[in-house]
Amino acid sequence: MRCILLLLDGLGDRSHSTLNGRTPLQAAHTPNLDKIASLGMNGLFHAYLQGTALPSELAHFLMFGYRMEDFPGRGFVEALGDGLDIRQDDVALLARIFSVTRQGQNLVLRHEKPSLEPQDCLALLEKIRYFSRYGIDGEFFPTGGMGGILRLRGKVSKAVTDSNPIIEGRPLMKVFPLRAMSDDPEARNTASFLNDYLRWSHRILSEHPLNRRRVRAGLPAVNAVGTQRAGRMKRLPSFVDKWGLRGLMIASGAVYHGLGQTIGMETRKVRDTGDPGKDLQERLAMACEAKAFDFVHVHTKVADEAAHTKNPLLKKQVIESIDAAIAYAIEKIVPDDEILFVVTADHSTASSGRMIHTGETVPMVMLGKHVRRDAVETFDEVSCASGGLSLVRGKELMYLVLNFLDRGKLWGLMDSPDDQPFTPGRAIPLEID
Repeated sequence: MRCILLLLDGLGDRSHSTLNGRTPLQAAHTPNLDKIASLGMNGLFHAYLQGTALPSELAHFLMFGYRMEDFPGRGFVEALGDGLDIRQDDVALLARIFSVTRQGQNLVLRHEKPSLEPQDCLALLEKIRYFSRYGIDGEFFPTGGMGGILRLRGKVSKAVTDSNPIIEGRPLMKVFPLRAMSDDPEARNTASFLNDYLRWSHRILSEHPLNRRRVRAGLPAVNAVGTQRAGRMKRLPSFVDKWGLRGLMIASGAVYHGLGQTIGMETRKVRDTGDPGKDLQERLAMACEAKAFDFVHVHTKVADEAAHTKNPLLKKQVIESIDAAIAYAIEKIVPDDEILFVVTADHSTASSGRMIHTGETVPMVMLGKHVRRDAVETFDEVSCASGGLSLVRGKELMYLVLNFLDRGKLWGLMDSPDDQPFTPGRAIPLEID
């Protein structure tokens, strides 16, 4: 048997008055998701602890059975996914340019995503690409639009705070070493470097002729850099070593490609065309054909992106397009007794409020020949709570996958030097003379 995990990124949500107190998923017409729920065992999922808001990359990392403290950091993961030259001792941070205004001694974020032509983005980024100080060499690599990766090379540490306030109206933040590393020379050095880089880049960008023209035209200057989520390479057991399953990730987006490389999962890079239903159907078809893999992760981010617009009606519409594509799964995946089919999300993304992601649980259904069938007939954040899976957290998902693939080991048996959760383990036959 093999597992296909369909991950509907950001699917969970909150109740909205515009939807008569329902979530977008509850309000959406989802006959195919409801059909799958009626055929399987349902529950709720959270990759960590209820109420904690997780970014997608960390939620996936925990879902795949890895520990929070072993996560190498979003900056590193995305740099890897973008194919950058990132070495073991480098530190990588997410970075972007945006518009700030000066208030006294502070720089206040005014426009996180000001309108700027691609060639103008590159012209500005080129002027702040290289910066060296304190034995650290920094280089800004554009990865699309105003965003990029700031790579630090030298005696550096990832144990530093963010500078990007994210929310407009808040000031650019001073970078500090994390409290636990406040006496570490490399963490202090890295923080000092970043603060100097932020001040220098603000001065350089403010003086750029392009920004002078923008100000004369009444447009906001794109005149500061914000950084966040520092990361560094970390050696981890591969997905196949950890779970005994050869894994494949089918996703768009550098962070997912980088995460696949981080945990030794093969990746199929796909692109978003603007037709989410068609994109998802093609990814499900790829998963069906990928019979050399024991675990196939199929990802779509469109529900999450719709929620970020803070328009619950748009998210409802996007969910319905996703559901239409899932008709393919009902026809091709559900009838196959050799497939364990799992549908869930990595986190909730609310279509209201100020939070980026939120900490509510998300619905989950598992369907396969070894899976019990419960009485749930509707796939949403409330109905699934009464299902047979109850609440599933973090790495419990992977233990359930092994169990329903009929590959879970009886705890206490040791068929290899490592206490692995799968069977058969990597036993070495006894040789005789």
